[in-house]
Amino acid sequence: MTQKGSKEERASLVLRGVAFTVVALACGVLAFVLYGIKAPGGKEGAESPACPGAAELAARLKPLVHGEIAALTLAPRPKPLPELAFDTADGTKESLTNFGGRTVLLNFWATWCLPCRQEMPALDRLQGMFDSRDFAVVAVNIDTARLDRPQAFLHEIGVKNLKLYTDKTAAAFQTLKQAGKVLGLPTTILIGKNGCEIGTMAGPAQWDSKDALALLNAIQG
Repeated sequence: MTQKGSKEERASLVLRGVAFTVVALACGVLAFVLYGIKAPGGKEGAESPACPGAAELAARLKPLVHGEIAALTLAPRPKPLPELAFDTADGTKESLTNFGGRTVLLNFWATWCLPCRQEMPALDRLQGMFDSRDFAVVAVNIDTARLDRPQAFLHEIGVKNLKLYTDKTAAAFQTLKQAGKVLGLPTTILIGKNGCEIGTMAGPAQWDSKDALALLNAIQG
């Protein structure tokens, strides 16, 4: 009886193992069917209808992201940026949408941010290398106190090409932060002529370097 019982127990264990394997395989197939559409190239990876050709552009630019701009993160699913508003030097309102039709390098900076101050001369030189009708460096200062400092700093370093844009409440920065686009300063977002995000740089960069110029010239076509 003991031997017979052992055989029956072993047979039962084998059957349970087979059943478990069948169920696991079935679950795997079901998971593939349900979630396989989220693989690269599927619906989850599809580009926004508002940003046609964005995937092709990202693929073309990827080999150029190295050297001085190696930290640039290309947008996996480019979308238009949220509505952003800021002030000009004379206090009038400006909107990011007004730069449509131009490639934009949107930069957020503050006078208390040392890396921001260090990269500002390069941003100024970069703007001078391109026709402002096709390309714009939009450097938005987010100082919320001592509001005379941004203009004084730009005058101190001898800025020739950049315009002063300010966001005294840092509202535009917070909008992008809530959208998961920015974390700290400086942050630079590269935007295509159609208003769609191309890539984001967290931290400073030498924006007038050969690496940066090669990338920007490729975007300009």
